[in-house]
Amino acid sequence: MLKLQKHTLFLLGTFVAILVSSCEGLFNEEEEKEPLARVGDTFLYKEDVASLIGDDMTTQDSTIFVNNYINNWASKQLLLSKSKINLPEEKLAEFDRLVSDYRADLYTRAYIEALVNQSQDTSVTKSQLQEFYEREKENFKLNEKLVQLRFVGMSGQFLDRDGVESKIKRWEDSDRRYLDSIAVQFKKIHFNDSIWVSASRVIQEIPPLTQANEKSHLKKSQFFELQDSLEVYLGLVTNVLEVNETAPFDYVEPDIRQLILNRRRLNYIKQLETEIIDEAIKKNEFEVYDKAN
Repeated sequence: MLKLQKHTLFLLGTFVAILVSSCEGLFNEEEEKEPLARVGDTFLYKEDVASLIGDDMTTQDSTIFVNNYINNWASKQLLLSKSKINLPEEKLAEFDRLVSDYRADLYTRAYIEALVNQSQDTSVTKSQLQEFYEREKENFKLNEKLVQLRFVGMSGQFLDRDGVESKIKRWEDSDRRYLDSIAVQFKKIHFNDSIWVSASRVIQEIPPLTQANEKSHLKKSQFFELQDSLEVYLGLVTNVLEVNETAPFDYVEPDIRQLILNRRRLNYIKQLETEIIDEAIKKNEFEVYDKAN
């Protein structure tokens, strides 16, 4: 019996010591907080603002920032206090529901995003991309004109303009090698005529080309020579796709990849939500009551 009492006293003493230690820790934590301002029973502490002060701020800048922050914080607190007094109860209840819903959305979205990033397969093969393209081809209609072309921009005083023109038109391997070898003499070059480029992008790159004159210059097999006060542009359009034509696979491939990943993500989220509910039902953590009874 004496041993039991000693054991009980020992446990009680240990519990009290832990409790006192915890309370001291709490009190010390409260004491360590340095208040900057108070509105009613609400305090703004120094540590709440410290993380907002940038390392590149001068002492004067940080002082101004803190003073402005305190005034803004006080204004919000005072308005919040007034609103709770003067707004109707039903409006306050509605706002509380909105805040609760928003908080829940923040938590669940962050949790779902973490699960998706951890579990989702982000690999997409070329065959998957092409299969998606063939299946959804009707949904890939162009909303702007695309062209394939090659061109150079050169100074108006460039001596061998005719030679460059003939090589751009003929475009044999020797022609390309030669133009590559003197590329440093050009202001702009674009020799990869296998890629599709939007007409709007071409207009940005070639200033004398405008929306008003692009129809006459950006035509299939059309050679163009355009000049402004600074430069001369020589180019040949090899292919054109007009608005509402089917976009080529290479042009929409990045979009297809993103569409596939987005669909995977949505399917994963739906599956996750279903599994969570099923698991909760099995564990008797979730049930719906029959309102008819």
